[in-house]
Amino acid sequence: MDISIVVPLYNEEESLNELNDWILRIMESNHFSFEIVYADDGSSDDSWKVIENLSDKNKQVRGLSFRRNYGKSAALNEAFKIVSGEVVVTMDADLQDSPDEIPGLYDMIIKEDFDIVSGWKRKRYDSKLMKNMPSRFFNWTTRRLFKTKLHDMNCGLKAYKNEVVKNIELYSEMHRYIPIIARKEGFDKIGEKVVVHQKRKYGITKFGLDRFLKGYLDLLSLYFISKFGQRPMHFFGAMGTFIFTIGFVIASYLAYAKFFEAAYKMTERPLFYFGMLAMVIGTQLFMAGFLGEMISRNSSKKSLYHIKKKINLNNDSEKQK
Repeated sequence: MDISIVVPLYNEEESLNELNDWILRIMESNHFSFEIVYADDGSSDDSWKVIENLSDKNKQVRGLSFRRNYGKSAALNEAFKIVSGEVVVTMDADLQDSPDEIPGLYDMIIKEDFDIVSGWKRKRYDSKLMKNMPSRFFNWTTRRLFKTKLHDMNCGLKAYKNEVVKNIELYSEMHRYIPIIARKEGFDKIGEKVVVHQKRKYGITKFGLDRFLKGYLDLLSLYFISKFGQRPMHFFGAMGTFIFTIGFVIASYLAYAKFFEAAYKMTERPLFYFGMLAMVIGTQLFMAGFLGEMISRNSSKKSLYHIKKKINLNNDSEKQK
């Protein structure tokens, strides 16, 4: 199979028929063998009914539906497990990503041998205050922290080699940083393609102000994990050793002053308590690093999401009810 198209969605019933027809036109005109996987992230509208109708008309349309809303990362994570195309293309369901870009993304993966090709919405039609400015800030920060050249990390329109999506795990809001996660796994040939961004035609955006805080915290979390996730002792142990050493030096000085210089009221000095506190904190940080090391070497990395229904998937001969 040439292409798997993954479409995560939440309450997008109005746009699904139009999007599906658009994708089919592009696939058929380019003679691709393909599948379309809709990942319904617990929609409360009739999105799943629309997907069921689309699958009845075309067996290349597949779908999975969560029991509740887990988030876009969860939807992508579960969809990636079931795709079989040589190239996997992700796009949003709100019609702001154009299926016309798919052949170009496919060619860059196949002909230019990129592991990932990320879309770049150079000209955006979103709110400048609510989306454009925060997006530019996060992209700028990400480029500085991770030494990447991508301009639009959060663009939903991306293409991947199949082996890439089979070797990464997404959780929380980490879908924003898939290229960084993939690079950590050794997929470092990452390209970028300027893509068309369109105005939202139906409904409203599903992301609120809380995404700014979540995105910032996930960025810091990813930076820490990418550097110390497999070796937490290097971070906590080093800090703990440094702080403990400061406390030990202070305690040694006070002990010397007590016994060799006949100093008095040592325990009433603020320096005494500072030294003791530094030694306690240093010991705790060192133990945190040790425990983190043990946990990282024995923990399972699996995230569990409860899927309610599936359509036209390989392990399902018929719809699950």
